[in-house]
Amino acid sequence: MNSVSRRSFLGGAAAITAGAVLAGPTGAAGRRGLSVSGDRFLLDGKPFRIVSGAIHYFRIHPDQWRDRLARLKALGLNTIETYVAWNFHQPKPGRADFSGWRDLPAFVRIAGDLGFQVIVRPSPYICAEWEFGGLPAWLLADRNLELRCADPAYLKAVDAWYDQLIPRLVPLEAQHGGPIVAAQIENEYGSYGNDTSYLAHLRDGLRGRGMTSLLFAADGASEFFMRFGSLPGTLEVGTGDGDPAPSVAAIKKFQPGKPVMMAEYWDGWFDHWGEKHTTRDPGQMASYVDALLATGASVNLYMACGGTNFGFTSGANTSGTTYQPTVTSYDYDSPVGEAGDLGAKFTALRAVLTKYTGVPPGPVPGRSARLPGRTVTPSGTVSLLDSLPVLSEPVRSAQPVPMERVGQATGLIHYRTTVQGPHAGPLSIHGLADRALVFADGELLGVLDRNQPSGTVNLTLTKPATQLDILVDTMGRVNYGPYLADRKGIDGWVAMSTQQKLFGWEIRPLPLDDLSRLRFTSGTASGPAFHRATVEVASPEDGFIALPGWEKGIVWLNGFNLGRYWKVGPQQTLYAPKPLWRRGANEIVVLELHQAGATIEVRPEADLG
Repeated sequence: MNSVSRRSFLGGAAAITAGAVLAGPTGAAGRRGLSVSGDRFLLDGKPFRIVSGAIHYFRIHPDQWRDRLARLKALGLNTIETYVAWNFHQPKPGRADFSGWRDLPAFVRIAGDLGFQVIVRPSPYICAEWEFGGLPAWLLADRNLELRCADPAYLKAVDAWYDQLIPRLVPLEAQHGGPIVAAQIENEYGSYGNDTSYLAHLRDGLRGRGMTSLLFAADGASEFFMRFGSLPGTLEVGTGDGDPAPSVAAIKKFQPGKPVMMAEYWDGWFDHWGEKHTTRDPGQMASYVDALLATGASVNLYMACGGTNFGFTSGANTSGTTYQPTVTSYDYDSPVGEAGDLGAKFTALRAVLTKYTGVPPGPVPGRSARLPGRTVTPSGTVSLLDSLPVLSEPVRSAQPVPMERVGQATGLIHYRTTVQGPHAGPLSIHGLADRALVFADGELLGVLDRNQPSGTVNLTLTKPATQLDILVDTMGRVNYGPYLADRKGIDGWVAMSTQQKLFGWEIRPLPLDDLSRLRFTSGTASGPAFHRATVEVASPEDGFIALPGWEKGIVWLNGFNLGRYWKVGPQQTLYAPKPLWRRGANEIVVLELHQAGATIEVRPEADLG
């Protein structure tokens, strides 16, 4: 969510030229889109205050898009904003996917049908606490490629992506009768780099592919971030939270005589595993938003609608020494919650927003129906290590390599070698991301963690040959800051007695995107194992999965990856939306990496800590 770009200051903040900011010629139904006139926005030539809210189509089941957008209509917004996650559409090089859940044009059309203007933030980098900030993992296979700058290899990949993305957005622009009125160039670049030529390349790429909407650059609302992240000739808008007065003052000083907009005004926050759940006082947030809009500024509430980091899509933060993975829920303490719930913040903000839009809000939708609570017991189990042959094909390598080198984007990854004995001493992993379960002949020796890089496990070998297994539990790739090149698995070496490297590895990528070949049996399985249970449902509705007594792992519902759980919290339940349930029997599969619990619970309410 925050980002630095070199720009040349010609007499301070560069002037915004009409050609760079004003929308194109009058289009379908007389629409001209969004433009700038002095210190205000015009929509189709008439004064317009942007009162927007962020909602991410990639974090919400497509069957629920219309419901969530209707709730934002009831909140009193006149505009919605969404990022576009590159890796969601193009997890592998080549043809991008815009079907089903990834049908971004369909999402935009639904928003337009409900009367919203739409702001798109079309990557390549989005942050958003999303895996790798939206960048595709395959970029990391090339160690010579430099991210988020005018590196030719990186620009070639971005251009190929834009060749597929932008032509799908252009027909939906206001000039063609659609709802899209503005688009962002990169994202908070002033917090990352200083390559103005890179930003100019993205701008020219949008224009050259036919996009005529107003373009903007968004950066933290301070002189430092805006100075490095802005692009001459492009509107600069701010991001931030708290008392809006300093942000408004900074934007006005940096870009005098132009509209003021907080393109991300953070009304909540996200959570890391092992930390406290974050909430913000509804009354105070409403007061801040009121104060911001009273200055004449425009706003985009981030987030207006929460969502979920399904599967392996949550990101992470790092200071370079401490790694902080983000939880599965992206409820964000939003006015419209992860499951569509409308709480005190919705009510408080609705009263403020409708005062400024002058548009009567839609009716407030009721709370979604919920599954009744119940408890089920797993009926089958199978060991992960025993299932390796049906989950993956091995790759041979002298040294361990990170998952990007074997074409894997997300999931877990397994390394195996044989070690000569007898021997006793410490074993260490250099370049570990993120947690490693270490086994000798199937017996767990211990767990290593990237947050303790000098950690070791005691290795005692009594036989001439011992099978060494290392299962790396990867969390989200870093999504913000200078440490984006966060390769997963082992990007280094494994050593005995601190210095002797181990060679001759069998590597198995475990994307875990197809569990159909697992063979469950009754009884118990030691170590990391899959556990299967059946839940009978009379009528599908929203629900939440809880795993009391379990430690850490992943949950699938009818083959769909709901995401990670971890007893360290704060999140204690996983959202299981209505469209994923079936009438009758439903299969829940849990991969528990440590200690399985006795039962699995389906609950009608979330517990986010």
